[in-house]
Amino acid sequence: MCGIWALFGLDVNLSCVCDNFAKISHRGPDAFQIEYDARVKNCYLAFHRLTIVDGLRGMQPMKLCRYPQIFLLCNGEIYNCAKIRQTYSFKYATDCDVEVIMHLYANGGPYDVARQLDGVFAFCLMDIEKRRILIGRDPYGVRPLFRLRSDGGILAISSESKALVGLSKRITGHWTLEPFPPGCYEEYEILPDGCTRLLNSIKYHKPGDKPTFAVFVPWPTLVAKDVHENIRNLLNAAVEKRLMADRRLGCLLSGGLDSSLVSALLVKHAKRMNLRYKIQSFAIGMGNSPDIVAARQVADYIGTEHHEIVFTVQDVIEVLDQVIYHLETCDITTIRASIGMYLISRYIKKNTDTTVVFSGEGADELAQGYIYFRDAPKASDAHNESLRLLEDIYLYDGLRADRTTSAFSLELRVPFLDLQFTSYYLSLDPALRQPQDGVEKHLLRSAFEGTGLLPENILWRHKEAFSDGVACIKKSLFQVIQEIVEDRVQDEELEKAKTIYPHCTPKTKEALYYRKIFESHYGGLAESFTPYYWMPRWVKGVTDPSARFIKHYSAKDEEKLAESKK
Repeated sequence: MCGIWALFGLDVNLSCVCDNFAKISHRGPDAFQIEYDARVKNCYLAFHRLTIVDGLRGMQPMKLCRYPQIFLLCNGEIYNCAKIRQTYSFKYATDCDVEVIMHLYANGGPYDVARQLDGVFAFCLMDIEKRRILIGRDPYGVRPLFRLRSDGGILAISSESKALVGLSKRITGHWTLEPFPPGCYEEYEILPDGCTRLLNSIKYHKPGDKPTFAVFVPWPTLVAKDVHENIRNLLNAAVEKRLMADRRLGCLLSGGLDSSLVSALLVKHAKRMNLRYKIQSFAIGMGNSPDIVAARQVADYIGTEHHEIVFTVQDVIEVLDQVIYHLETCDITTIRASIGMYLISRYIKKNTDTTVVFSGEGADELAQGYIYFRDAPKASDAHNESLRLLEDIYLYDGLRADRTTSAFSLELRVPFLDLQFTSYYLSLDPALRQPQDGVEKHLLRSAFEGTGLLPENILWRHKEAFSDGVACIKKSLFQVIQEIVEDRVQDEELEKAKTIYPHCTPKTKEALYYRKIFESHYGGLAESFTPYYWMPRWVKGVTDPSARFIKHYSAKDEEKLAESKK
């Protein structure tokens, strides 16, 4: 994880560059570099580095003696870098995995660069000799990237939009600032004045596509009829390939299925590698919340050095505005779910030396983990909903996971979004992937049943609404937030919201408060950053995104049981 930033065609001084570039310094606190090359007018390339691999030679913008005309900025990890080296016999100058991008471009041109990368990445490559710029992003947008572009050819990119908002105010004429689309790459020509002209914009991968690179687990080795074994093998591989790091590894552990599977597999592979340290796990909740209790059981079972972070209402009050600033969204459920992850990331940064953290993001979208999937009319509808959620994950759960961890200079790794794993899982019979007997992610759970990887009660633990998991059944976290913002928004403001905010109109004081804070930092960009509010599908009469309001939510039964025992 790091911060990349580049500007083409806008005549500004170094002070302006530094002021804007500094706004993403949290993404890379170890070192920074700004480069200006006189061969390209009005061009700056800048990089904030978080050192994960090759501390001595991994600084960017990366330049190699072999390709003196090429500059590379990349935020990412390329998991098949060793395979690419073996295939092409490139001579490498560093141990950095992202160096392969330069070799692929120099030897094959722009078309196949992104297609051959197994990893998560956002990159900007500049070829001064050919007057070309190549920008690319990984298929699920795990690594963030924003693009600022004007009708006059000004182009700027950044890992987060907060480092581009200031530049937009210096542009005359029409401009757009929006997330760079995942699974895409764009090629630009550099004009004599440093401005750019778009040459190609290509979607090279969408959810469900089979990878075009040499996969970690050869397809012929997958057993045709043993779906469970294949799922286990591919998820194991997805975790194993993500172990590449010179910094300490840890895991976020909620005690739910997704994070527990990832944590258990991480510990398994760490033991096999004989790491010199014990894997640290981190759980968060208000008091003895359901997540705290379940995570404690898992940590004892798999043998991690476990940390429990207990937060209070006062903590929520203190960080709520900061969370919205870092997220760069006004989406209701994304903000709610980010509070705990922001606080746990802050704890990790302040109290441990763990830098690379694994988590279970992506499983709900891929494996139909949301409770509303039980209401899908047909298996094909549920399959299409998975594709839609994965296509947009970079705007919601993926965004939450990246921003809350990067705010505290942590690098997040998400095995469930592995390209080979997702490709295989989505290729299975849609009916097989639906909830079975009222249990979400039934196929995924069944694949690990009887393996001893996790306690059976954790493997089959019901889906918890995030706000309930970290808080309690009687008062969910979103109810705590609603009480906090009640006095921060006046009734008259809510009545005027439809006129002021026609896009994604806030209909509650909570939503309006989020929007006001968002607008104070990113005014006018809500439509670009948050195209719609995240909401469950196929449920009637539900106006709040919390799973608590869906009829199937099992925590309701537990609440009734608790009341009956009083």
